[in-house]
Amino acid sequence: MVIATLHFEIHVHSVRSLSMFLLKTWRATAFGVYGYLNFTKSAFMEHSKKFNPEDTQARIDGKNCVVTGANSGIGYATAEGLASRGATVYMVCRSKERGEAALSQIQSTTGNQKVHLEVCDLSSLSDIKSFASRFSSKNVPVHVLVNNAGLLENKQITTSEGFEQNFAVNVLGTYSMTELMLPLLENAAPDARVITVSSGGMYTAPLTTDLQFSKGKFNSAEQYARNKRVQVALTENWAEMYKDKGISFYSMHPGWAETPGVAKSLPDFNKSLSGKLRTSEEGADTVIWLALQPKEKLTPGAFYFDRAEAPKHLMFSATRGSHSLINNIVEDLRSMSRLSS
Repeated sequence: MVIATLHFEIHVHSVRSLSMFLLKTWRATAFGVYGYLNFTKSAFMEHSKKFNPEDTQARIDGKNCVVTGANSGIGYATAEGLASRGATVYMVCRSKERGEAALSQIQSTTGNQKVHLEVCDLSSLSDIKSFASRFSSKNVPVHVLVNNAGLLENKQITTSEGFEQNFAVNVLGTYSMTELMLPLLENAAPDARVITVSSGGMYTAPLTTDLQFSKGKFNSAEQYARNKRVQVALTENWAEMYKDKGISFYSMHPGWAETPGVAKSLPDFNKSLSGKLRTSEEGADTVIWLALQPKEKLTPGAFYFDRAEAPKHLMFSATRGSHSLINNIVEDLRSMSRLSS
């Protein structure tokens, strides 16, 4: 009887392992095909034929925009795009030196001197809290917060505060920055909005409460995909929680863009798609579009791509049901960040 039970348990475990393997393979394949058809530079050119040029011609003089990770790639293109439309832009960068170089370049290109540098390391909670306290004392209403800072670190590194580094930047940093900016966003209501730059990679991962990849062999690309899935689910959660406060929340993904971050973190991917990747400006296009649209045209909590609402789940990938975990995840994030309720 014991042997029969043991055989049955081994069989069930084998079936589960095979099912998981097949599901992961399907997700990766579906993502690869979907991405190749939609996320490349040529797909952007095709999609852009339907864009209305007037959608991104609005001026936003007098609006205050905070952009994280703004010294290169999509963050830089976003900061430059908002500054060129008259916004007062606060560039949140980890490196003072690189931030200052980017700031001076944007001021020179756009002729807008209302661009400011804020130095903050998004992998550090104490740095984020210190920035939020400093910035709050300016008493500046925040009309647009762009959560762009992201990391794909291939090694499993623990920060000085004890968090896995990818998670610290992509999830805990994004969560803490947004929560701490809420009073300033409320001051800009009803026009305040938060735009979080996710990634199409999230299609390959369901939501999981194993936020720091403590189970199984660490896989940086999978951890990044998990982090980006959390951002999309968090956006839904925030949109629901704060719908009566005049703050709107959107997530988006930029497609496959050629940025310094991609070149460093995914060199093989960058090389294999050489010539097929979008520019940073093309990647940032939907961020700027979301910052400029009248809210009535947008869906709170939605996921956007190439100026249109996009699905959050690919067919047969079994990720949809996992979003029910978001309340548990929010509780964990609140506890880790030690933000008061």
